[in-house]
Amino acid sequence: MRGKGYIHVYTGDGKGKTSAALGLVLRAAGHGLKSIVIQFMKGDIKYGELEAAKKFNGLVTIKQMGRASFVNKNNPDPKDIQMARDAVGFAKEILKNGDYDIVVLDEINVAADFKLISIGDVLELCRLKQTQVELLLTGRSAAQEVIAAADLVTEMKCIKHYYEQGVEARRGIEN
Repeated sequence: MRGKGYIHVYTGDGKGKTSAALGLVLRAAGHGLKSIVIQFMKGDIKYGELEAAKKFNGLVTIKQMGRASFVNKNNPDPKDIQMARDAVGFAKEILKNGDYDIVVLDEINVAADFKLISIGDVLELCRLKQTQVELLLTGRSAAQEVIAAADLVTEMKCIKHYYEQGVEARRGIEN
């Protein structure tokens, strides 16, 4: 990486937050930069990005740290809370090591909104970011404190979505 890395937040109710982060990772890989995507609340689901990452000769790593099932916001399973806390611990080690040019904490904003982790956890991860590292935080409902800590904030706004007509997630498009 050249120079200072920044903190990005991709939030909002529209589609494309993870896709935007993965697009940046793809662009970075084209320049030989090494990225890791830590997926909070996602696991055991065959997302296309998992297969794509294998084709980047070690430049892109994706680690799922959740279960395949949806998390109940009002009554999260203790397993979901523990997995999110484990993801925070793993992210701390990654950020301290400085082995990656780009670190994506995918769906971390949702994990905080669902109270699986605290806003303080998210802010601590931002503070642990080494100067040259680019840090991306994705997910709906980013806390105002996280937005204030970021250098770049993009809100994805849903204007119209085919889910409203009953279209299910499609292989290679949504997953």
